[in-house]
Amino acid sequence: MKLLLVEDDPSMQSTLQRTLGRRQIDVRVCGDGAEALAQWQAIEPDVVALDLSLPGMDGLEVLTRARASGLRTPVLMLTARGTVGDRILGLNAGADDYLPKPFDLDELEARLRALRRRSPADPAIAVAPVEIGALRLEPASGAFYLRGEALELTPREAALLRALAARPGHAVTKERLFELVFPGETQVQYEAIEVVVYRLRKKLAGTGCALMTLRGLGYLLREEQAS
Repeated sequence: MKLLLVEDDPSMQSTLQRTLGRRQIDVRVCGDGAEALAQWQAIEPDVVALDLSLPGMDGLEVLTRARASGLRTPVLMLTARGTVGDRILGLNAGADDYLPKPFDLDELEARLRALRRRSPADPAIAVAPVEIGALRLEPASGAFYLRGEALELTPREAALLRALAARPGHAVTKERLFELVFPGETQVQYEAIEVVVYRLRKKLAGTGCALMTLRGLGYLLREEQAS
C-alpha cells in the first residue's frame, strides 16, 4: 500500500514512516499543503493521511481543492482538535474517515487498510468518458468538464453528479444519493439532498443537461430535449 502522509511534525513523520514501513506500507511524507497537492497528483497514493493543522494551506483547504480537482483517493483526517465540529468540517470537505490524536498505531493501520479496501470509484461508471449535453465526466479522475473547461463543484455536488452521471437516464433513489453525498453523517436529514440538487441545477443551467426529480423514485440526469 502506498500512503501519502501530510504531517508537519518531523518527529511524527519519522515515527510513522519507520513504524508503518515495517508493516509493508510505503510511506511518502510532506509537511506543506501546497506540496501535498503536488505529490498527491504525482505519486497517486492508495490512501492519504492528512493532518488538519498545516502551515500556510491547512488540511481542510488541501482536501477541498483535491476533491474539486477530481482526486478521489480515500482520505483519513488526523487532528489534535478532536471536537465534533472539526470532525464534521473534515467529513463535509470530503474526508472518508477521521482519527483524533493521540492515536494507537494499530488502530491507525487498521483504518488505513480499511480505506484501501474501498473502491475509489463507482464500478457503475464506464471506462470511457461520459458525455451528456455539453458536460463530460472523465471516469479516471472523476472530474467534470463543461465545453472543455473544468466545472467547479463542491465535494457534495461532485459526489451527487457522479452518481447520476454513472447511469444517465436512470433514476437514483434519494436514499442511495444520501449515502454517497453524506457518508456516515447520521445527524443530517434526507432533505439535505434537495439543497445539493438545487445548487447543482443552477450550475447545470445551459449545459444541455437536465437534473430531474421523479417523485417517489429519486433523481435522474439526462440530456435536455431540443424544443
